[in-house]
Amino acid sequence: MSTNYKVAIIGGGAIAEAHLKALREVEQVKVVAIAEKNESRLSYLTENYESITFYTDYGELLEREHLDIAIITLPHYLHCESAIRAAEAGCHIILEKPMALHTQQCDAIIETARRKRVQVLVGHTQHFFAENRAVKKVVDSQELGQLVMITDTRHVDYYKSSRPDWFLQKELSGGGILTNLGSHSVDKLLWFTGSPIVAVKAQMTFLGDRGDVEGSGIVMLEHENGLCTTIAQSGYKGSSNHITELSFTAGRIRLQTGVGAWISRGDADYEPLPTEKLAAPLALQVYDLIESIETGREPLCTMEYSRSIVEVVEAMYRSHENRREVRL
Repeated sequence: MSTNYKVAIIGGGAIAEAHLKALREVEQVKVVAIAEKNESRLSYLTENYESITFYTDYGELLEREHLDIAIITLPHYLHCESAIRAAEAGCHIILEKPMALHTQQCDAIIETARRKRVQVLVGHTQHFFAENRAVKKVVDSQELGQLVMITDTRHVDYYKSSRPDWFLQKELSGGGILTNLGSHSVDKLLWFTGSPIVAVKAQMTFLGDRGDVEGSGIVMLEHENGLCTTIAQSGYKGSSNHITELSFTAGRIRLQTGVGAWISRGDADYEPLPTEKLAAPLALQVYDLIESIETGREPLCTMEYSRSIVEVVEAMYRSHENRREVRL
């Protein structure tokens, strides 16, 4: 691989620091700039990252720095605008998920990226966790027989005081827990099953103490190959957990992304599923984008794939509002 890709981060929130940490693992890149408008956040970053140039206007950053890669970590409602501007400036892009607020914005990003011949990788990190990759190998090998269902369950305090207000305003975020965390679930289910989603039935609650987004949802998904998968997420008080359970004709897998995975063969008890030691998921994303730049192949998560996740999430809200199944 080539070296010295010039990288900047557009948006200086908490996720930007996670990217900065991961980028230290990637020898081929150099972080040259960060754009952040919030004064207190900018002050913190300048004190802790002295070797980086800071901007309050990402347009000025794009104009001056002549980047190879822009990592966009802005709020959801700015994804489309910023991705298009970065692509127009000739930057390859890592764009935090969701790709955009709705599929029309996704289409605008795709059109610009294709026209400017830049690669865009949307941050669907499920593909880059070691335990997720181990599970995917078992699914594909059919060593447990045929996959018959997947349930993905997640509980977290979505309304915690540290969550920025824009997350809880539908106009700015696109939705609540099912947009932000549900996107990860849809990504995981699409990848594990290897089959597009053709129908969605969802029911939600809106009982949070701030904002206008949903705080929980139960979703049933029908895949093109006939599989049924489900998502259950709650953003209210209580102990946090995140469990994905896969049922096969000859066994089961229990997965905790970021922790580990356990496999039950036949009637045997669960035992740990061996996993490879990998770099951090955010670092692996960068490696994947660089390989795409250098070989011309699509990133593991193509723009069309990322658009399909936004389409499924949009269908969840339509299903809840209309109290019916939505066919895609």
